[in-house]
Amino acid sequence: MKNLTHKTDPKVDEVFANYPDGVRDKMLFLKKLVIETAKETDGVDKLEETLKWGEPSFVTKNGSTLRMDWKRKSPDQYAMYFQCSSRLVETFRAVFEDRFEYEGNRAIIFQLDQDIPVTELKECIKATLTYHKVKHLITLGI
Repeated sequence: MKNLTHKTDPKVDEVFANYPDGVRDKMLFLKKLVIETAKETDGVDKLEETLKWGEPSFVTKNGSTLRMDWKRKSPDQYAMYFQCSSRLVETFRAVFEDRFEYEGNRAIIFQLDQDIPVTELKECIKATLTYHKVKHLITLGI
């Protein structure tokens, strides 16, 4: 793994700390996958962790913003959110079909009791972190 400059806004840690006990570990696992994938991805040297719309978000120089959150109104699920004007979710759906549950063209939804398909999710994360370099490719390099 290469060196990655990872900058985190302290307010992000507060959001993670305030998730309910059963949710926090799931959200921290998603965060770990994003950071791990960034370290493994050529062209991603800096990862900024910040809040967008109050949700933990990840930003790279050549990527599309990736957000994640759990919402009280849907307590049994949590999600990764993507720029709805991008081709990300439509491409994930075409490549991975029913491997994930999708919400329109903006999210991958996970159930709290679900096993995450890690290999496939890391491909989605990689495509998001490098989106502006791969958006011309039919399947975004997946």
